[in-house]
Amino acid sequence: MENKRVAVIGGGLGALSGAIRLAQLGFSVQLFEKNPKIGGKVNEVVLENYRFDTGASLLTMPFVIDELFDFAGFKRSDYLDFVPLDPICRYFFPDGSMMDASADKRKMETAIAELSPNDVKAYKRFLKYAERIHDLTAEIFMFTPIHEFSKLMQPRYFRTLFRLHQIDPFRTVHQSVSRFFSDPRLVQLFDRYATYNGSDPFQAPATLNIIPYIEYGLGGYYIKGGIYRLVEALEALARERGVQIYTAAEVERICRVGKRVNGVQVNGETVDADYVLCGADAVVAYHELILTKNAAPKPRTRFQIFRNVRAFSVLSMLKARVLGQGHQHQREKVNQLEPSLSGMVFLWGLKGKHPKLAHHNIIFSSDYNTEFRQIFKHQRAPDDPTIYIAITSKADAAHAPVDGENWFVLLNMPYLAPGQMWKKEKVRMRTVVLNRLKQLGFDIADQIEVEQVYTPEDFAKLYASNRGSIYGVSSNSKTTAFKRLPNRSRLLKGLYFAGGSVHPGGGIPLVMLSGKMAATLIAENHKSKDL
Repeated sequence: MENKRVAVIGGGLGALSGAIRLAQLGFSVQLFEKNPKIGGKVNEVVLENYRFDTGASLLTMPFVIDELFDFAGFKRSDYLDFVPLDPICRYFFPDGSMMDASADKRKMETAIAELSPNDVKAYKRFLKYAERIHDLTAEIFMFTPIHEFSKLMQPRYFRTLFRLHQIDPFRTVHQSVSRFFSDPRLVQLFDRYATYNGSDPFQAPATLNIIPYIEYGLGGYYIKGGIYRLVEALEALARERGVQIYTAAEVERICRVGKRVNGVQVNGETVDADYVLCGADAVVAYHELILTKNAAPKPRTRFQIFRNVRAFSVLSMLKARVLGQGHQHQREKVNQLEPSLSGMVFLWGLKGKHPKLAHHNIIFSSDYNTEFRQIFKHQRAPDDPTIYIAITSKADAAHAPVDGENWFVLLNMPYLAPGQMWKKEKVRMRTVVLNRLKQLGFDIADQIEVEQVYTPEDFAKLYASNRGSIYGVSSNSKTTAFKRLPNRSRLLKGLYFAGGSVHPGGGIPLVMLSGKMAATLIAENHKSKDL
């Protein structure tokens, strides 16, 4: 069977990963990105002499990238240099204390001993506990499309299925972390990892404690030159494998005949395809890209014209109605999924050096519970936000002038909701951040030479993310973490999804794994038709 045309929506890491694999498997692949350049949320901005990554700033599970390069027939080290980070992050606590977190066990235990001597043994126990969750869940939840029953029912997965209680799904992240550590500063530090997939540590299941093990047990890395070098490398692989990439090419809808996709509409023109791999937010796709009205095929011959007339028979109209109801049901279903955290980002080019800061820094709020309650329950910008600062010029001097630094400053923010006023919040949050930094000895207000700000409204506009969310769907319930949208649509045949809004979740490695899963499912579906 020769119908091997795939239209890929979006140029994020999930879409790129899937496109490369499909091209390597012999599919004809066209990728359409609505923005001027690919990368999705992993992007870069240059403001005068300052260069910034605008999305992910830490790499974990680098073997996921290595495997993709190997699959495509390339050697990752020829394209990318992964640099281990030590410390991974420098933490500043509300009481004025500070701690460097490291993947080196001895360094980490020493740092904890200096901060809270009684919690060193607790850390060792916590890491073993997190490792157990990883060992039980990694293959089934991170490397397998769990919505595919035939794949889930593999004998090797029975061990996990029969030991689900050991992955701690019934407590929250905070409840579980608090069982290990007596020092509230360490509780806050390990609570933070729920935000890696955009969730609230006071609601998300403790299963997410797999995340600190991935960071401290497996290590954290920086990509030399900036995280955007990953996008450029994947683009090079895609083009080498024959993927046709189009930028400033917005997909306006997913076309279909009956219950099967047959292409996409891009900038007003129809592009035929046998499969569609959607890297855009799945919630947005179900709302805006999949239309309830049936798309009639293009008539080319008298026979096809006659067939088109028959397509509007009573039976066909009934089928269209059923599909419309199915689409409405799917819309209602995805509307029940709470979006993840959004964010506010300040890109600041500073004239001045700050040796007290590391490559990655976290300045914690004084009341973490209140911060997340304001974000998720009240859906407003927090009064006292936790401040994340990444300074890549610490590793790459070329990213800032010799006497300067490039600060990427990220604050946790709510997804878009009625009543929010982001123009005012930009001004308020800027003042809050600068004042907090001044209290810590970083009086930078007069050092800012260039500035660019992003709000949840910008994330929604730039990346078509659901209500401005950054990580897709939150995991703010005991079951949501296991109920992300599937990689294969149950509504339309031939439609598949990749990206942070679907299984297995957000973050560089998981998003790329979603592309792998979607591509594998497409290839398996196509092969089954050939048999």
